[in-house]
Amino acid sequence: MSKPAVVIVMGVSGSGKSFLGSRLAAALGWRFLEGDDFHPPANIAKMSAGIPLDDADRAPFLAAIRAEIEASLSRGEGTVIACSALKESYRRTLVVDPSRVKIVHLSGSPALIGERLARREGHFMKASMLPSQLAALEAPRDALVLDAASDPAAMIARVRAAWSI
Repeated sequence: MSKPAVVIVMGVSGSGKSFLGSRLAAALGWRFLEGDDFHPPANIAKMSAGIPLDDADRAPFLAAIRAEIEASLSRGEGTVIACSALKESYRRTLVVDPSRVKIVHLSGSPALIGERLARREGHFMKASMLPSQLAALEAPRDALVLDAASDPAAMIARVRAAWSI
């Protein structure tokens, strides 16, 4: 695999995207972006009310992240982004250059993810929305798949080894 300039850490809410992504970025000396920060207020209000987003809701969110990816690539800046990217169509929007944008998919059992979401405090994503996320998830074909229950240091080592970064 070629060396990336952007790594998208994807998976359902509670899989550990932000946790792993921030640590991976620190290990690489790259910038970390939290995908949730790109949601417009209407999306956050919807999710806070326990209402799943639809594709129309996600369009401006994905466009904003894509713009950040394009900017990072144009600057030659290494970036790690935590973003659910549940559907293939979403990933096609985000992976503007497959040779420089790579995906890590954090996959875990519904029991593990549900437990994490139940313990989470102060986040707009409700544990009750996990089934809708699991139903929407289209497993990526071209991603490094990691077990969300794995040791974070081991996951970072696997990412670094996979793309020589």
